[in-house]
Amino acid sequence: MKKFKVGIIGCGNIFPMHASSIQLSDVAELVAVCDVKEERAKQAAEKYNCNFYTSYEEMIDQADLDVVHICTPHYLHSPMTLYAARKGKHILTEKPMSISTEDAKQMVDVCEENGVTLGVIFQNRYNPGSQLIKNAIEDGSLGQVLGAKCSVTWNRSDEYYSLSDWKGTWDMEGGGVLIDQAIHTMDLMRWFVGQEIEYVDAQIGNRAHEKIEVEDSVEGVMKFKNGIFGGFFAVNYYSYDAPVEIEVHCVKGIAKMVAERATIKYNDGTEITKDTNPNEVIDYGEGVKIYWGVSHMKQIREYYDTLETGKTPYIDGKEALKTQEMIAGIYQSGKENRRVYL
Repeated sequence: MKKFKVGIIGCGNIFPMHASSIQLSDVAELVAVCDVKEERAKQAAEKYNCNFYTSYEEMIDQADLDVVHICTPHYLHSPMTLYAARKGKHILTEKPMSISTEDAKQMVDVCEENGVTLGVIFQNRYNPGSQLIKNAIEDGSLGQVLGAKCSVTWNRSDEYYSLSDWKGTWDMEGGGVLIDQAIHTMDLMRWFVGQEIEYVDAQIGNRAHEKIEVEDSVEGVMKFKNGIFGGFFAVNYYSYDAPVEIEVHCVKGIAKMVAERATIKYNDGTEITKDTNPNEVIDYGEGVKIYWGVSHMKQIREYYDTLETGKTPYIDGKEALKTQEMIAGIYQSGKENRRVYL
């Protein structure tokens, strides 16, 4: 059986999750890697027995690829996607899609124009607990959603920001705690509610990181078009990385997620809990963060299934664009100190 030939751009911390997932796939093979740091690219190529490049354009032009994975700093997601799409390559990019809604929309349009499939990594949707809550909402067992809230209280030190030249900047990271740390939790809350957002009303600030441009705190509310509200709060100057929390209040019960553990308490006293199966945990090696979860492989496997069948990925460019627009609206609201309609 012919396998999809894959190239990965970016051999940093998130790289092993993509490379290992491809290595364990029955339908894809890693044939090339790329990183601007030659030694890092060379080490990755030696480990996975493939070719390496220091220019993503050269890799895309020369390596006879079917699919490109983008694991680079945020500001590079858009130009790399556009280049790959115009060369006829399918693309799977890490979150966020880009650092602006305009760029994200262009990514969707150019991929459609060139007949290639764009997928965006939001792996936490594939966690067992996330699936439990989403299914209970969609099958009606929880009844109508009445409201939701989420919080992310983590810690990112000055050293964390000093280790890279792109983090902590508007032009390259696109923001701070919201677009980098809290985006997964915000995406889950929006996805659980399952409604279009009418407006967001938020405040952003920098209270503990004097050496960065971007926010380290964000709080506010969003109103969905069916009239319900979702509240959110995120900081990355907490004393430690506390478990993220999401609550969805419904007519027939409450769904709550703490880290990856989901609990549904129905009004009749029934309680259901779902957590990550320890057998699903994969050792990706040094540098991979525990809080990235276990579901990269699930999403990557599903993405390749859709390439085989011609179906639309669970999280394609259009779906990820909704989260991008939410994030952009929150930033605009915080900067302009006003309610922003989406």
